Amino acid sequence: MAQIKLDQEQVKRVKNYAKDIADSVQKNVIDGNSSVSVERTVLRLYGVDGTDEEGTPYPNLIVDKLKEKDLLSKGVSKFFAASMLASKRDAMDTAELICQGNILFGEINEFSRADIESKEIELSKEALKTLDSSRIHKSKKQEKTPLPEQPFKYMIVATGNIYEDRTQAKAAVSSGADIIAVIRSTAQSLLDYVPYGATTEGFGGTFATQENFKIMRKALDEASKKKGTYVRLVNYASGLCMSEIAACAAIEDLDMLLNDSMYGILFRDINKKRTFVDQHFSRLICSRAKILINTGEDNYLTTSDAIENAYTVTSSQLINEAMGKNSLLTDEQLGLGHAFEIDPKVKNGFLFELAHAQLARQLFPDAPLKYMPPTKYKSCDIFFSQCMDSMFNLASVTTGQGIHLCGILTEAIHTPLMQDRFQSLSNVNYIFDTARDLGDEIEFKEDGVIAKRAQTVLNETEEFLKKVNDIGLMEAISEGYFAGIKRLDTGGKGLDGVFLKDSDYSNPILEMLEKEGTING
Repeated sequence: MAQIKLDQEQVKRVKNYAKDIADSVQKNVIDGNSSVSVERTVLRLYGVDGTDEEGTPYPNLIVDKLKEKDLLSKGVSKFFAASMLASKRDAMDTAELICQGNILFGEINEFSRADIESKEIELSKEALKTLDSSRIHKSKKQEKTPLPEQPFKYMIVATGNIYEDRTQAKAAVSSGADIIAVIRSTAQSLLDYVPYGATTEGFGGTFATQENFKIMRKALDEASKKKGTYVRLVNYASGLCMSEIAACAAIEDLDMLLNDSMYGILFRDINKKRTFVDQHFSRLICSRAKILINTGEDNYLTTSDAIENAYTVTSSQLINEAMGKNSLLTDEQLGLGHAFEIDPKVKNGFLFELAHAQLARQLFPDAPLKYMPPTKYKSCDIFFSQCMDSMFNLASVTTGQGIHLCGILTEAIHTPLMQDRFQSLSNVNYIFDTARDLGDEIEFKEDGVIAKRAQTVLNETEEFLKKVNDIGLMEAISEGYFAGIKRLDTGGKGLDGVFLKDSDYSNPILEMLEKEGTING
């Protein structure tokens, strides 16, 4: 494939800046803190699910009981292990007994420290087996129905009804889609619990629940067999339940999760500490279960100019990569995001788009980059929208993007109908086929528009990351360095769910995941 000549020493410098930024957040924020969501995730991985008669999830009820007793700083693991020793029953029965008040939850003196630790290790090993089985199961399915050629064609469904989503997803697969993303119901990221069961009344999307994951995964497994290639399933693990949704996704064999380092902070006003703590645990789960993450740098361009602020996208990609690797994600799991959002009136705008896409491709050569279609400048003119999407499709196949989110010609009008998706996929299929090897046939002039633009963005990225590194990411966000949005350390939703770990805090799953990472198998 054609390459822009980049200074590899400069590439190393920007990656080192990003690593220093990520390491600082890891040391000063993540390592010393936990959250209610992390603790609820531990319970889910131990086997706790379901709700009480009022619909409150058992993981929430149990963690809240511990918080009321001011014991949460020690972690839920040891207390739940002690309760299982007391009940002599499985995790679900024990959870029900705790919530019914039939076990004195929070007391551990009845058992020796050794017995409790032994039970914790037993539960944690079973939890890791669950994550491993998801990874192995997906691998076996991909042996029978292999992955298609990149760029993978990514199509959204968003009816609010999981059963309607299932119908639309199958139709999209029959038209060529390789990835189905079930858009999450509006504002679910702000719920501090995971809804339970199959849902049929979402708003702008469908609620992310474990049962909904199961329904769609089964449908796509059937579609994969019919198509002959493996169809991936995507959902969202951002927000106040980031790590819990990652656990639910792993249990139900999901392939990809939207999981960005700063999206929730900037665009949903979720507290910084809460986001970074939850994100690390969620990504450790993704690493073990071989779930790809998708990051949300495209969102920066909804509030910022795509040319003037292109460096913020590249900078965020680098930070996401560094944070992802601190959570043991591999290059092939890093679906770093960017978008085709330059004003179509800009002269040589397509050349600038190629420069941005090619720069991302070369900075992250082994990552399945997630390339987003034009949305900001779309209108009710569906013919011009289709033309914009065609240029986007050409940029994607030329620069070898990994995950191609298909543009829809009715983007600015309504939630896409099945025929809209059909038209979109027809466009993508044609351009991907007719220009498949274009990137191997061209060269970029060293002093040309594309090369100069890529170098400009890289220079601006280096200068920006140096500033962020000097003051720290937490302060940079407070000062509005990203997307012009300021978020304070003490502000945002979910801060009250973050706590300092006690000296005898216990979370064996976290320790095992950090120590072992992904075990091949």
